[in-house]
Amino acid sequence: MKGILKNIFTKKPKIIVILGQTSTGKTSLSIDVAKRFRGEVISADSRQVYQGLDLGSGKVTSEEMDGVPHHMIDVTHPKEIFSVQQFVEQGTKAINKILKNKKNVIICGGTGAYIDALVNNDSFPAVPPNYELRSILEKKNTTELFDLLREKDFSRSQSIDQHNKVRLVRALEIIEAVGHVPSPNPQKSPYKVLYVGLRLDKETLHANIHNRIVTRLEQGMLDEAKNLYRDGLSYKRMEQLGLEYRFMAQHLKGEINHTEMIEGLNIATRQFAKRQNTWFKRNSKIQWFHPQDDKDLIMKNISRFLKR
Repeated sequence: MKGILKNIFTKKPKIIVILGQTSTGKTSLSIDVAKRFRGEVISADSRQVYQGLDLGSGKVTSEEMDGVPHHMIDVTHPKEIFSVQQFVEQGTKAINKILKNKKNVIICGGTGAYIDALVNNDSFPAVPPNYELRSILEKKNTTELFDLLREKDFSRSQSIDQHNKVRLVRALEIIEAVGHVPSPNPQKSPYKVLYVGLRLDKETLHANIHNRIVTRLEQGMLDEAKNLYRDGLSYKRMEQLGLEYRFMAQHLKGEINHTEMIEGLNIATRQFAKRQNTWFKRNSKIQWFHPQDDKDLIMKNISRFLKR
């Protein structure tokens, strides 16, 4: 009897994670799941945490939310650097709030590091800034920094944005302090997790990526970048934010023309999708589905998971 009571009181809360590469339909599926299973969505996207990065980050609109509460969106100013540890701290509060209200938690996104850290409730070493090391690393270009990271921590180099100087420098700073960039430990998760992965064939994925870029530009994505600059966000910081903002900043500075911006962004986004896939391959618990063809099956799996 004591054993039964212990199991009841130590039962892990359930969490649904919807993940996958960019442009696979994660957002729309997460909203459908939330509406069907009385849930709320936590965004696990490293750029959607920033205010004003809307079209460029593919941020869900209030109309698209369709009444479904969303968390971890617009939580900080883009001038600030938002760490994984901050995401875990604030995201955990959101999880607890959702569970307290007896709603289902749906984590949705493509930033693997954020998802793993939040689901496993990871803590990270509080490595303070090493300004002496930073001054040395800042003199190197991104290629040199990436090569150095690959030499010191090959695993981390396979998932990092090799064009993001801030992240490269920070990774090397952590390695200098603790010897490596800590990896998540899925065995210690305080939650019972269902991982729903969305996957498309390469041809469809690349077409989606291109169409998404063109559509966002038609919707005013370049004007968004202009407004961010007008409101005080430097081109340097914009480039650090990666992908769309990097190429728009280069275009607005006159370094590349409009066609080069689109072509460069297409290539960089495909490379980003490949890195996402590399990260997700590490997790054998992910069940992979086609976002349209397998939608009924996804819903049945989620229903069974929640009833167990």
